[in-house]
Amino acid sequence: MEIACLDLEGVLVPEIWIAFAEKTGIESLRATTRDIPDYDVLMQQRLRILDEHGLKLADIQEVIATLKPLDGAIEFVNWLRERFQVVILSDTFYEFSQPLMRQLGFPTLLCHRLITDEHDRVVSYQLRQKDPKRQSVLAFKSLYYRVIAAGDSYNDTTMLGEADRGILFHAPENVIREFPQFPAVHTFEDLKKEFIKASNRQLNL
Repeated sequence: MEIACLDLEGVLVPEIWIAFAEKTGIESLRATTRDIPDYDVLMQQRLRILDEHGLKLADIQEVIATLKPLDGAIEFVNWLRERFQVVILSDTFYEFSQPLMRQLGFPTLLCHRLITDEHDRVVSYQLRQKDPKRQSVLAFKSLYYRVIAAGDSYNDTTMLGEADRGILFHAPENVIREFPQFPAVHTFEDLKKEFIKASNRQLNL
């Protein structure tokens, strides 16, 4: 049995924090795991900026409600689900994900939670576990699944390394350069071909 694990932001949907940065004009909110490998450092920076500007969870959710999956993403997810069990492994938050996951047909999503106070201010976050993407792949392998994974950022690389096959998708040049062991593609058609190549079954486009 084979299972496909995908990152969410930058792979299937726009980067939420970049969209929010564009809406608010706060340039420092554009940083993602493509830029800052340490997720806690990145999140503490985001929480500090939200607090400084008096921004609340509802402000972020308002922007997310306007976003759509990347061109071709819905068709790709449907294609993949016909051939694999599909799980989204993301460092996003359940409080962000609903509108976008609805458009993708609600594939299984494993991610984190935000902690808010009584005024809807985001005060902290709760990781599902340490190194969650890699730990999820390990868990699937313990269930005797063969894992093929795709992602775009530093925080995906331990998942890609633990998977039976890892694929970089939409990755920036700095990530591609640092992780040459993973094939790198930039279109959903090429990503389909990589999944077919990585599979131990005879699959067709």
